[in-house]
Amino acid sequence: MIQNMIGDELLKIDGFDDAIIGVEESVEQKLIYDIDKIAKILTTRDQMSYEDAYEYISFNITSAYMGEKTPILVK
Repeated sequence: MIQNMIGDELLKIDGFDDAIIGVEESVEQKLIYDIDKIAKILTTRDQMSYEDAYEYISFNITSAYMGEKTPILVK
């Protein structure tokens, strides 16, 4: 479990903790993930090609909205 400074739980993308690069500092804090690090995890762990990894990210991660605490993805 990852928590912000005041103890509230931050929403995570399961299986991609190594791609977390920070926390957005605002009223509603959110985890920030590096898309390229997610792709690297998918190519290593799941043996996907980079093309398949970015397609997976686009279809399954960046298009998912989980409310106000949806993590931010940057490239």
